[in-house]
Amino acid sequence: MSDIPLSTDPRVLVDFRTADDAGVYVWEGGPALVQTVDFFTPIVDDPYTYGRIAAANALSDVYAMGGEPRTALAIAAFPKDTLDPADIAAIFRGGYDTLREAGTALLGGHTVADPEIKFGYAVTGAVDPDRILTNAGARPGDLLLLTKPIGTGIIGTAIKKGQAPAEAVEAAIRSMTTLNKAAAAAMRGFTGVHACTDVTGFGLIGHSTEVAVGSDVTVQIDSQSVPLLPEVLALAASNRSGGMTSNRLYFGDRTKIAPAATEELRLALFDPQTSGGLLIAVAADQADELVRAMREAGVVATAIGRVLPAEDARVVVR
Repeated sequence: MSDIPLSTDPRVLVDFRTADDAGVYVWEGGPALVQTVDFFTPIVDDPYTYGRIAAANALSDVYAMGGEPRTALAIAAFPKDTLDPADIAAIFRGGYDTLREAGTALLGGHTVADPEIKFGYAVTGAVDPDRILTNAGARPGDLLLLTKPIGTGIIGTAIKKGQAPAEAVEAAIRSMTTLNKAAAAAMRGFTGVHACTDVTGFGLIGHSTEVAVGSDVTVQIDSQSVPLLPEVLALAASNRSGGMTSNRLYFGDRTKIAPAATEELRLALFDPQTSGGLLIAVAADQADELVRAMREAGVVATAIGRVLPAEDARVVVR
């Protein structure tokens, strides 16, 4: 995107230059628009579940900005003659049911013929222009909360190889189909929330790096506090995705990891996630209260680190 001219429209409050989860465009006299798009190839075998995950993943970007999703347009690519029409219907139905759970209206969409299956949504939401959460607001002294365990990329790769235990598959699907709606609603009630992102394709370290760069701080992660899905460390070494390798190459030189961290744990921290949790930077004096509010909403939020003044390394893993 470096060759794309930057917008000079004053109504554009957030765009691609800050590597945020969505763009924000303000209307006069009302809420601002939050807009995002996300789609991907199947991560599970069941078509209905795939549709549910794709919808939850696309909606998550709006929640991460502090917004509420309102409408969605489907984006789909399917093989012309080799996919059962019933499977296509199940994908769309799974997505629709998750949109309905989120209170988001499906307006339509666009489908093309493609040898490789792809599915997702363009989502539009609303946000208070005075309470937009971005990568750029984290402050030294903030604590970091994570609302879902990590490891979906490793388990997804293991599913494709037929190596994933049932317990791990069930836990990963449960996590990926869970909306970040309740977590976002709880978060919006706290003025001490300074920054937020959802943990998706760049993994925990990659998205922490974006927060650190956007906020000009260093993010310190306590690796022993990071919640993991079942069997992730046991599966990590033999189930490395291409995205994990890319993340490690791109973000590794800005990351300092303690020697005591095992190779399996390092892989999990770089693992690309699908429909991951929210990573929230919140003032230390409001962190416990926010954790309680999320627990009351059915969300398990875990303190995994803190924000430090900027150092040479953007992410420090203890």
